[in-house]
Amino acid sequence: MSGPPARRLATVTLVVADYDAAVRWFVGCLGFTLFDDVDLGGGKRWVTVGPEGGARLLLAQATDAGQAARIGGQAGGRVGFFLETDDFGRDHAAMLAKGVRFREAPRCEAYGTVAVFEDLCGNLWDLIEPRAG
Repeated sequence: MSGPPARRLATVTLVVADYDAAVRWFVGCLGFTLFDDVDLGGGKRWVTVGPEGGARLLLAQATDAGQAARIGGQAGGRVGFFLETDDFGRDHAAMLAKGVRFREAPRCEAYGTVAVFEDLCGNLWDLIEPRAG
């Protein structure tokens, strides 16, 4: 007897203005790992970043006005990305020291400690330390 198929959300596309600036920000400010940077020709690249052991972001440089219009607003002004941590204080302090712009002071919610921050394009993220369950 076999169980359900093994599946996971592996990669999500994030439209950016510039590959190199996005790599510098995600690796330098969030401490993500650069997993792939493959030249696909014609100015396109396959660039993935992310935390070790987690889902990856495919950084996709906008190639036309329609894509460029989505930069920074992929979730319509809502928080669209959630970065979980096992030590909120450590990561919050490190991110502030690296110039990450937080929109609010840390707060405690039923699900954990959280604060909203912006990525280099203006997309909103939650930094969350989930409440121990």
